[in-house]
Amino acid sequence: MRSKLFTSLIAIPLGAAVLVGGLMATTSPASSKEMVSSIARGGQLYDKWFKVIGAQKPQETHKLWPASNTKKAGDVTWRCKSCHGWDLKGKDGAYSKGSYMTGIVGLAAMANADNAKIIAVMKDSKHGYAGMMAEQDFMDLANFVSKGQLDMSKYIDYASKDIKGDAAKGEVYYNTICAKCHGEDGTLPKDMEETVGELINDNPWEILHKTLNGQPSETMPAMRAFDPQVSADILAYGKSLPTHK
Repeated sequence: MRSKLFTSLIAIPLGAAVLVGGLMATTSPASSKEMVSSIARGGQLYDKWFKVIGAQKPQETHKLWPASNTKKAGDVTWRCKSCHGWDLKGKDGAYSKGSYMTGIVGLAAMANADNAKIIAVMKDSKHGYAGMMAEQDFMDLANFVSKGQLDMSKYIDYASKDIKGDAAKGEVYYNTICAKCHGEDGTLPKDMEETVGELINDNPWEILHKTLNGQPSETMPAMRAFDPQVSADILAYGKSLPTHK
């Protein structure tokens, strides 16, 4: 299942391991001098905040979830990505169609916004997140929204889902960073139903987000500290891997 995606710590050179280790979801919040790990953790909270903090899943469908979308209900409607998309473009991005189509706007207007403004929106009566997370969680999530937005159209062709990356470079990155856990053919771990190739071909926006920020409550390292093109190159190569086990 997708929640098992990229679940294991990757074998990497010692120097890179020290750097990447700072980006894990299990680390302490970033200081004011080191923002990248806070942004990466915020990306995981944006993905599935209740898993990151070990909270109980919300049971009711979120009040802002549109009645026009009957395909989703319950806790999934409380995930930020479900309304605003993996690309943060909302109705103007990858979620302009499909099972997550809601007509809800993206978060472009919040890029570079003051964190207090973003947190106030999350805690208002409409969004209803007040008291559901700790203050540092809100700060990390606000840092992601304000400072971590990425124009995924630079790396993914929205019409074809093709990746704008160098597959040859991506093969090197994949084999030295990802293969120990996912296998050279992308079919591991065994409890992951889909292959790496299948996941990338199906929803490259989701996989790019997770490659950059890590997988909630798992030991997958975040690539956020590196140029986003590195992650795109990994996806460009991973797209060529088998799509069935």
